Amino acid sequence: MVVALLVVVPLLLTGGYNSAGEPYGELSIDPLTPVGLVMVCLSLAAAVPIVIATTRLAHDLPGGWIMSVVGRLRWRWLVTCLGLATLALLGSVLLALVLPEHGGASVEGSVNEVTDRTIAFALIVLLLIPLQAAGEEYAFRGYLTQAVGGVVSGRVGTAVAVVVPALLFALAHGVQDPPVFIDRFLFGLVAGTLVILTGGLEAGIAMHLLNNWVFFGLALAFGDISEALAPVAGTWWLLPGTLVQSLGYLALVAWVARRRSLETTTDSVVAVGVLEGKRPRV
Repeated sequence: MVVALLVVVPLLLTGGYNSAGEPYGELSIDPLTPVGLVMVCLSLAAAVPIVIATTRLAHDLPGGWIMSVVGRLRWRWLVTCLGLATLALLGSVLLALVLPEHGGASVEGSVNEVTDRTIAFALIVLLLIPLQAAGEEYAFRGYLTQAVGGVVSGRVGTAVAVVVPALLFALAHGVQDPPVFIDRFLFGLVAGTLVILTGGLEAGIAMHLLNNWVFFGLALAFGDISEALAPVAGTWWLLPGTLVQSLGYLALVAWVARRRSLETTTDSVVAVGVLEGKRPRV
């Protein structure tokens, strides 16, 4: 029911704008419109049921094993990771304050006027970006990590299971400047490592979700959200902030997971891939 509400409310809003004849109700991603953003989010969110169905039909395994070693999404752990991701983000913001202005991390200009279009975008970002982030993590860090990790054994297999999905994740964003590509690749490496360290997708989903919320929120408040989908331009000053945020988050999550004695492997006979108990961990 929760997922249904998250999907139906934005669809009703954007459908209403479209029927009213508003130009921002048209289906477009360049420039981005509210309906266009809904379609992008839902198409990526569709990876969740597709991955679950593929796991069941092609591998004869319960879809829950894609989510974590306990066979389901650990919601309390996900909320904890959102808090840790916020702390790590604050660290990167503090670093941005001391970087040169041309580092590209500053927010310039006045706050945009709040319009019906702004409200529509804000609701879509708030409600559907979580599904979009989850969809990408299910596909790249869920299915691909387990599939690759199940092919190659040992520590080499674990490393390949992290690197290959991270590379494919960065490539999936299309043509982009080298710093932006490396930024996304580093994100993929950290998210993949977190799957191994925590035994599930929750930490990666939390970081992915927060990053996207902040990015679209800033674009909506200070920039032009119609040009914000899949940015391809960036400078090398992106990377210091990315390293501080990603490595800081990795350290925080690993520390809290150890303190909580979080389950990170499973000995279940239905489990396969890098989260099996018999596999060495990163």
